[in-house]
Amino acid sequence: MPTTDTLNKSTTLCVSLAARPSNIGTRFHNHLYDELGLDFVYKAFAPADIGAAVAGIRGLGIRGAGVSMPYKADVIPLVDELDASATAIQSVNTIVNTAGHLTGYNTDYIAVRSVLAGHEVPTDLDFLLLGSGGMAKAIVAALRDAGFGSGTIVAPQSVDAGRALADQYGYRFAAELGDLAAPLLINATPIGMTGGPAENDLSFDRDLVEQAQVVFDVVAFPSKTPLISLATDLGKPTISGAEIIALQAAEQFVLYTGVRPSDDQLRRAAEFSRA
Repeated sequence: MPTTDTLNKSTTLCVSLAARPSNIGTRFHNHLYDELGLDFVYKAFAPADIGAAVAGIRGLGIRGAGVSMPYKADVIPLVDELDASATAIQSVNTIVNTAGHLTGYNTDYIAVRSVLAGHEVPTDLDFLLLGSGGMAKAIVAALRDAGFGSGTIVAPQSVDAGRALADQYGYRFAAELGDLAAPLLINATPIGMTGGPAENDLSFDRDLVEQAQVVFDVVAFPSKTPLISLATDLGKPTISGAEIIALQAAEQFVLYTGVRPSDDQLRRAAEFSRA
């Protein structure tokens, strides 16, 4: 990463766009720029106007942008082209600017497939997934493609979107959790996110966590959300949003720079991003 002595007009800028940005992506990318000697710098933003922000990417020649909640669907009509990874689930988490042509990608899907395989989560587990936004779409697509045959999507705040998502992939839908339970619990909402209105809340009640075999929370900041903390205390295997954000950020890094870091470099960057 350039220092104040080397930052110059040729330095390539990449950004992230989120309602409540964290430092995880910023630290991850800038650490790798520094380690690999790349003339890039990465900065997080909380845009007041997502349309103006995407126009700024094009107009200012910003190389790429990570896109987080709640903008993953909002940016679709603002880019020029969708990669197959984004088209399939109609959700964008990465924008790449090539000479003013903006292409939308989704590296969340790749990350979720990788983490499910890495944790060896049995595909015969029934799941409960809470949410219907961009990350929920990526997870549901990854679950289906990984061979998970049975599950329920719960979307109290977005009934139509939740039902459409369930129908698209052949899973069940419920407007409320009610008395539902499953061995695999997945939170794909902002519940538990630092700075949010529900940062201290549990996305699933304690009794559901006690019955679960695996607990997966996509919230990355903090890495130990109320849900992950409870599951850990109860001795349940967990998958955290911090793992997902590191894996998807690695794919973003390659799209922005054309350079694929080594596994050791990625591990060090992920550790640094969460320190």
